Amino acid sequence: MAVQNSSLAKLQSLNGIFAIYKKQGPTSADVLNVLKKALLKEAGVANPNPRKRKKQPLKIGHGGTLDSNASGVLVVGIGEGTKMLTTMLAGSKKYRAVAELGKATDTLDVTGNVVEEKSYDHITKEAFEEELRQFTGEIMQVPPLYSALKKDGQRMSVLLKQGQEVEAKPARPVTVYSLSLQDFSPPYFTIDVECGGGFYVRSLVDDLAKALSSGAHIKELTRTKQGQFTLEEHALKEDRWTWTDISQALQPCPKPAGQQKNAKKAKSKHKPTSSESEGDNGDQND
Repeated sequence: MAVQNSSLAKLQSLNGIFAIYKKQGPTSADVLNVLKKALLKEAGVANPNPRKRKKQPLKIGHGGTLDSNASGVLVVGIGEGTKMLTTMLAGSKKYRAVAELGKATDTLDVTGNVVEEKSYDHITKEAFEEELRQFTGEIMQVPPLYSALKKDGQRMSVLLKQGQEVEAKPARPVTVYSLSLQDFSPPYFTIDVECGGGFYVRSLVDDLAKALSSGAHIKELTRTKQGQFTLEEHALKEDRWTWTDISQALQPCPKPAGQQKNAKKAKSKHKPTSSESEGDNGDQND
C-alpha cells in the first residue's frame, strides 16, 4: 500500500502540458481515457475508471479536439496544466489533409454518406492552386454540422445522429496563415494548412471544391503541430504513456503573475542564510 501511495503521489505531482499521438479511430475523449487508465494502473490504482468524474485521483484534460477520423498531435494538460491549456495553445496549428474530389459527404469526411457527386475533370492543378490563394488570410467559415460545437448543451453531431434537425452555425472569422498543395493526382489531392483556432479543415476542403464547381471530402487528416508541439519531436506514442516519459516531456506551468510578484516581494524581505541559494527565490517553474 505504501508503494502504491508513493507511486500515486508521484503521478499527482506532475503539473504541466505535453503532447501525445492520437491514432485514427477513437475520439479525443476516448484516447484521453486510455492515457488516464494507463497512468493510474502504473501507479497501482486497482480497476481505475477514467470516465468517473467524481473523486478522481488524477486531474487530466486535452486541448483542441481532433475528429475521430483524424490523427496526430493531441496536447494534454495534467494537474495544474489543465488550467493552462488555453493560454499555452494560443499559437497556430498545422494539418496535412488527403482529400477526394467529386464526392461530397454529409460529415465532410470519409466517415459520412455521399450526398452529391460532381465531375472534377475540368479542374487543373493551376486552377486548384489559384483557388487556394482565395482561402489564405482572414476568411469567413461556416463550421461543419457534424462537429463538437454545441446546441442547447449537446454536441451537434450527437443531435444529428439522433435524427434531430440542426441548423448550421453562422459563418465566423478564422485565420489561414499558409496553405499549399503538396500533391495533385485527381481525384485525390494533398494540402498542408497552418491555421488559427476555431478552424475546420473539413469545411475548407468542402468550400474549396464548391469554388471549383465540384465536391470533395477528407479521406485522411493529420495534425502535425499544435502550439509549440510538433508530431515529429513531441507527440508520445502509446507505448510511451508512462510516468517517466511524460515527466521528461512535460512543459511545466509558469506561475501566475500574482504569485511571481508575491514571491519577489517575499525575497526582498528575506535575507538568505548560508544554507540557501540566492537563485532559489520561489520564482522557478513548478
